[in-house]
Amino acid sequence: MFKKILIANRGEIALRVIRTCKEMGIKTVQVYSEADANSLPVLLADESVCVGPPASSGSYLNIPNILSAAVMTGAEAIHPGYGFMAENPDFAEKCRDHGIVFIGPTPESMHALGSKAGGREIAAISNVPTVPGTGLLENTEEAIEKAEKIGYPVLLKASAGGGGRGQKIVRSSDEMKVLFAQAQSEAQMYFSDPALIMEKFLEEFRHVEVQVFGDGQGHVIHIGERDCSIQRRNQKLIEEAPSTLPHDLRDEILAAGVRLAKHVNYAGAGTLEFIVDREDHFYFMEMNTRIQVEHCVSEAISRLDFVKLQIEIAAGMGLNLTQEDIRLEGHAIECRINAEDPKHDFRPSAGKIEDVHFAGGPGVRIDSHTFTGYSIPPNYDSLIGKLICWAPTRDAAIARTKRALEETVVQGIKTTIPLYVEIMDNEFYKRGTVMTNFLKTRMGM
Repeated sequence: MFKKILIANRGEIALRVIRTCKEMGIKTVQVYSEADANSLPVLLADESVCVGPPASSGSYLNIPNILSAAVMTGAEAIHPGYGFMAENPDFAEKCRDHGIVFIGPTPESMHALGSKAGGREIAAISNVPTVPGTGLLENTEEAIEKAEKIGYPVLLKASAGGGGRGQKIVRSSDEMKVLFAQAQSEAQMYFSDPALIMEKFLEEFRHVEVQVFGDGQGHVIHIGERDCSIQRRNQKLIEEAPSTLPHDLRDEILAAGVRLAKHVNYAGAGTLEFIVDREDHFYFMEMNTRIQVEHCVSEAISRLDFVKLQIEIAAGMGLNLTQEDIRLEGHAIECRINAEDPKHDFRPSAGKIEDVHFAGGPGVRIDSHTFTGYSIPPNYDSLIGKLICWAPTRDAAIARTKRALEETVVQGIKTTIPLYVEIMDNEFYKRGTVMTNFLKTRMGM
């Protein structure tokens, strides 16, 4: 087992990794930007190293500085969290070149699956259905030509990214002339890769994803599925596990996810994202070769520590679980608490948190790096915490989530908490009839 791990990320996921490392007796090194000098992960890690200015391009995306920090502190492995360099095969390869273990899949798997274009190719080979779409697009002219064959509306997507970044819904050739360049620019800014693909855009669908773990030797298991259909501009807000899909359909999607991951001898944690239309046809979208923001709901129903599993697999201890070992119980809901104002088009609300009180009680988990007096830097994602609630049934989980949201107080900034209370009261949400356009069609937003 590793003696020391460097965490190449920030915020709540960095704190999440630190906590598991401490329980495993592993020392931690936290890298940070100048904007995060007083953050909770920096305060709680065994060591910390500043790797650059507030801009992520000079700090959390600065490969030479992060590798230097690992070498200087004697870290044997790097946990990338999610975002930043978690799905960067070049970074994983440079870690290997320096004798440092990248806690995640191999660079080869990341090259194959990490891009949306590569994932579509492997899905086809694995007999997993995909949405009509394209490979990598060269320019606007090609995009217009392919879009006219597919049929508008279409969705431009950053091949190297996730989290809704670099995505644009395009409804005409005139829009394509403007939005293609915008999507490329966002893809370059967030993922250092401007490559785009295109897919047919479905107006109404459910977003369902399969959590898998593999040992890199052909052994792959799933740990259930999650429904991530409550979204804003392709960015998830609320996730739950399991989904409310019919059991036969769930089994088909789970089998498809495992089949695809086995095809590349996947190692570590991975998530396969699917869309499900109104007729219950499902299509593979992409595979995220990392741990997900919403992994917590799957942990809640499985009682497993996913970060611990990641570390054990990376350390060469294998995956000591079979599919029969996985017992999923109850229902879990996660609300992403963002520093945004839902009443004003989700305008960012960076600033100082004057007071904060998080909910507690049975079945309630809070993952947050914030505290009273913490100043939210304007340089990064607006996520300030996650509220995860587990209960024996979905109805009970909704009631517990509403109670916990009402108990949570964050003063000094605007947050998405009031919106989530409304959603927990919404009859369509309670019935589980949720599509990705829920905020527009059911909440008038």
